[in-house]
Amino acid sequence: FTYLCVVFQIDHCPHWMQTAPASMKFTRLFVAFARRNSRRMTTVIVGGTGLSAAGRHFYRFSQRSMATAAPNDADSKVAKYDLIVIGGGSAGIASAKRAASYGAKVKLFECKRYGGTCVNVGCVPKKLMWTASNIASIVGDHSKYYGFTFGNNLMHNNNKFDFDLRVLKTHRDDYVKFLNGIYERGLNKLDVDCEKSVAKFVDKNVIEADGKLYTAPNILIAVGGFPYIPDIPGREYVKTSDDFFNELDALPKKVAVVGAGYIAVELAQVMQGLGSDVSLFIRGDHPLRKFDTMIQHGVHNALAHSGVTVVPHTNVGEIEKQSNQKFSLKAKQGDLYKDFDYVLYAIGRGPLAEDLGLDKTDVKQDQRNWIPTNEYEETSQKGIYAIGDINNKVALTPVAIRAGRIWADRIFGGQGKECKCDYSNIPTVIFTEPPVGTIGLSEQEVKAKVENGELPGPMTVYESHFRNLMYGVIQDESLKIRTHMKLICVGANEKVVGLHMIGEGCDEMLQGFGVAIKMGATKADFDSSVAIHPTASEELVTMKDPRGDDTFVYEYQSKL
Repeated sequence: FTYLCVVFQIDHCPHWMQTAPASMKFTRLFVAFARRNSRRMTTVIVGGTGLSAAGRHFYRFSQRSMATAAPNDADSKVAKYDLIVIGGGSAGIASAKRAASYGAKVKLFECKRYGGTCVNVGCVPKKLMWTASNIASIVGDHSKYYGFTFGNNLMHNNNKFDFDLRVLKTHRDDYVKFLNGIYERGLNKLDVDCEKSVAKFVDKNVIEADGKLYTAPNILIAVGGFPYIPDIPGREYVKTSDDFFNELDALPKKVAVVGAGYIAVELAQVMQGLGSDVSLFIRGDHPLRKFDTMIQHGVHNALAHSGVTVVPHTNVGEIEKQSNQKFSLKAKQGDLYKDFDYVLYAIGRGPLAEDLGLDKTDVKQDQRNWIPTNEYEETSQKGIYAIGDINNKVALTPVAIRAGRIWADRIFGGQGKECKCDYSNIPTVIFTEPPVGTIGLSEQEVKAKVENGELPGPMTVYESHFRNLMYGVIQDESLKIRTHMKLICVGANEKVVGLHMIGEGCDEMLQGFGVAIKMGATKADFDSSVAIHPTASEELVTMKDPRGDDTFVYEYQSKL
């Protein structure tokens, strides 16, 4: 107990805190240990009699950080923390938990459900809907060729079935609530002070929420984004991905999806697979125009194969409600598309920064109101950081989590300036049917970098196009769709700088290849790996001949 008092006095000594940073690390470790073990330790200290007065004092101390250690608080109305996090999504929770694990006193504000977009209206419920659409394809189209017969009666023939979106939504929402609880319990376990309220800046380093004031030397903005709706006539009829997951409980018959990115192609195919008649409106030739051309063409083919009507070169300028309560879309080019029951826009996302009170700070925003940060996630104001979608680097959940944890390791774990998130070679998956897996540079990007000298030449491309073994027993050719894979290599040693694929199982096989590419693997490294047979992934380690100028180049085909 005497030793405890010594540590308590050291923690209160400003001169010591300035001159002994190495010892300070020990104190932080002690505080963190005490938080986890204080009740157990106090029993030993007072001879097994429980939480005596001395024990309670020890426990209270263990819950305090150096942010509140000064006995003379100049402004008792402002609560002090080591870290304030605005936003309880992927980036915010990851950062808060990692910081708290080092003994930091953390305050987290979240005005909605824990988990952010990914858990509540993004990745998780989307993957469940994609799984349902895949089951529909297997049951309705593929199962009979594998010997399964069911659903054959007066109502259903040829393995057709009924689908009730309300049932799926109920179970899906229950699972999301379960995840919300896991996040909340994880934060509570680390003593993160969570508050369900809207937080905003009222001064450079002061946060206000529900009439109370808070400050910290480190403030993290991790509020994410929102689905964007254009300012066009009839915008009040538009639904977004948020509405799709929060509200839709009956499958609409005819659907218009506007957009060409991840969310647009995924939800278009999900609804088509479950029974809707879907049209996808895009401004260019193909969806996913920022991806490798093989992925663009492959997804275009996959959409058409599943029955989605892709309407290219179309910029919707107006939405009207018809007399029959359906909706029509009028393109700026003059074309009119009628009788839609549901209009879903997925044309991008904007930053949730409008109500943060950033005008009270020195934090700068770009022309679209995102908050730019440097390689250390620092904004233009010292002590204020931004991580996740809000900094507009890479809008992916695992990236936000990794960036948040690495940031907390540096700020609170003392891991130094070299501890920063690497935003290159990030593997990602698009849950189309079949799914897409991609990492690294596209062929068009590699070509440009070789030409300007950023990458060593020559560029060598390997491709494989085949039908997955699952189609082996299926006799209906219209049900089959090819798998496409591509490796892009540079230099004499053929370092792999891009891997792109679309086909059955590509979502699950990418992670391992992502590790190899992150480590700088060459084509020879791929070739040295023994193939796993029979799998689709073996194609990536058995490609022999590079694609030549006169070799078949895969493109979108109106007829598969």
